[in-house]
This record gives sequence, structure tokens and C-alpha cells, in this order.
Amino acid sequence: MADLKGIILAGGLGKRLGPLTKITNKHLLPVYDRPMIYYPLSTLVEAGIRDILIVTGGQHAGEFLRLLGNGQAFGLEHLNYTYQEGEGGIAQALGLARHFAKGSRIVVVLGDNIIEKSIRSCVDRFRAQPRGARVLLKAVPDPERFGVATLKGRSITEIEEKPKKPKTNLAVTGVYMYDESVFEIIKTLKPSKRGELEITDVNNHFIRRGELQYDVMKGWWTDSGTYDSLIRANILAARKAGKRISDLLKNPQD
Repeated sequence: MADLKGIILAGGLGKRLGPLTKITNKHLLPVYDRPMIYYPLSTLVEAGIRDILIVTGGQHAGEFLRLLGNGQAFGLEHLNYTYQEGEGGIAQALGLARHFAKGSRIVVVLGDNIIEKSIRSCVDRFRAQPRGARVLLKAVPDPERFGVATLKGRSITEIEEKPKKPKTNLAVTGVYMYDESVFEIIKTLKPSKRGELEITDVNNHFIRRGELQYDVMKGWWTDSGTYDSLIRANILAARKAGKRISDLLKNPQD
């Protein structure tokens, strides 16, 4: 079996973070002491993945190449890039990676996800699966913002996208692991009411086949796609770096 490949989805226009995203891509905004894109890239590298593709888009795509180059700062020999036109949804962006995957299994991380702990053990369990997909879940206080998983024993029975009345508080985080069949599934999808190809539809397809497994993520996790979650990501990243927020707020005139 070919080793896993990593994909970071960093396209879209980031409209919820306007006007900041008028001048740069959302995933290049700072989260404490580094650009947002550093976090998902570090997550994949720490998990042992060395062959990585970044899917980007918008008017500032070239800035990723200027910032990251060939990935040497992360111990990589090479970084791959591809371009998403417009905002067709997460699944549509993932479909652009088919040429890169070339039949390999993939680990996908959304470009605005900040994760405290290593996902290496989850990735290793995915390697051991005979087929199918794996997602990481996390209990959150605002599940209506995410895809929400319903469990029965060790199985996910359903994932509902942004439900008004969530059945559980288990959000599907922005880490997805798929075998090569994911690209055939994406080709069968129809746009949602939002006009996008939804990653939740992909995951529910694996559920219907009995091939979706899950882990509950250890440590904290947040996205950074709204102003509130971007502030939260900065606070969490600062704490992880050993900074006390009370100290950061001292002497504001400085």
C-alpha cells in the first residue's frame, strides 16, 4: 500500500472575515505568532506525512508560494499546490486533488483548523483500516455551526450539516481520512441549497456503505473562520506557546 498523502484545503474567499480578506487569503492571517496555514501543515508533518498538496484560490494564491516555498522550513523536500476557482465547497476543492492522490489514501485538513494534540495515532489507525474513511469528532458548545454526528455504539449512524436543533454536541472536525474511492463519490454529488458540494454528503456516503470509522479528538480544537473563532484560536495558540493571557493584556499602552 502506498503511503498516505496529505491535503490542506485553503481555498474559498473567506467572506466571513471581511474586510481582512480583501487584502490577503484567510489562511494567511496571523494566529498568535505564525500564519494560520502553518498549523494544519504542522499537523500533517507531525503525523508523519511528507507528500502534501495545498489547495488554494482567490486573488492571493501566489502568496502561499512566497510564504511556504517548497516546504523546507517544515522538513519537506517539496510542496504541491493547486488552484480552486470560486467557492464550490469543501468536496469540490477536494476533488481537485485527484491527480495528486493517484490512488493513494489521503488525510485532509481544513486550512483554518487549529489542533492542540497530535493526530498521529488516529492516522495510524486509518492506515490499519482495510478500506473506507475516518473522521475526528469533538464535543463543542456550538454544534449547530458544524456537521454533527449521531452515534450508536462505535458507529456513526448519521451526520447532519449545520442542524438548527443538533441531536448531539459531537462536531465533525476539519480532519478527514479517505481511501481512493472518495473521488468517485465526489463525482456523484449534487450541489446543496448553498450551491456547494458538501463534505457531509461524502461522509454520509461512507456511512451508508458501513465504511466510516471515527476517533474523538484529544485536546482542544477550533476553526478560525469567523471573528469569534479567530480570536479563540489566537488565545489557544498563545496558551499552547506558554503565554498567559493576563500577561498579554498588561500595559496596553505599550
